[in-house]
Amino acid sequence: MDRLKGKVAIVTGAASGIGKATVELFRSEGATVLGADAVEGADVSSDAGSEAGVRELVEQVVKQHGGLDIFFANAGISGGFASIAEQTEADWAEILRVNLIGPFLAIKYGAPEIAKRGGGSIVCTASVAGLRAGAGGAAYSASKAGVINLVQTAAQQLSATNVRVNAICPGLIETGMTKPIYDMARAAGQEERLGELNPLRRGGEPEEIAKAALFLASDEASYVNGTALVVDGGLSSSHPTTRRFELRML
Repeated sequence: MDRLKGKVAIVTGAASGIGKATVELFRSEGATVLGADAVEGADVSSDAGSEAGVRELVEQVVKQHGGLDIFFANAGISGGFASIAEQTEADWAEILRVNLIGPFLAIKYGAPEIAKRGGGSIVCTASVAGLRAGAGGAAYSASKAGVINLVQTAAQQLSATNVRVNAICPGLIETGMTKPIYDMARAAGQEERLGELNPLRRGGEPEEIAKAALFLASDEASYVNGTALVVDGGLSSSHPTTRRFELRML
């Protein structure tokens, strides 16, 4: 219950879903946590894709709590499933601003303060959509692929600071972002089909991603750096297929 005792953390996208579950879990493990979001429901209002907003958020935490140990850059938007031909430059700019520039700003302003404490952890929410096509729209997928490369690059550039930078790649998780998908499936009486393409044959829960974030944020992951931890029920272990193969257990 004390895996983060004495640690100070920021969690963005904290009003619901993965962010909210992570704030609750981090606090239960002893951390002082400031949850931020652009919508109501978090401790403070903050735009994760605004340089001024992120800088002020970090300054506020350092002033109030004496430093920063953990930054979970979780805020993101989906942008829907419109095709490349249907999306506009403005659509792409906003999705990249929140999903990719947001984690960049978390690293830019969070890493120096974390380094002052002797090191710590930055965790960024990517997605299985960033690994290959088929799990999200074009702009969303591109933004999440960018996050995966960003944490690798940042880990190298922060060499010798003891600031670890990693990503989590969730699969289908029930959050505010995926609520329309879940609502449509339930309305059609097809809830059991959610997550059917992964070997566990179910969608994930925000708490399951929060536990992955806790691991990466804690000292238990002290030798984990510059990697993308996939938490997707096995979805990305294969290319999705419409054919089912039932294996006879030996």
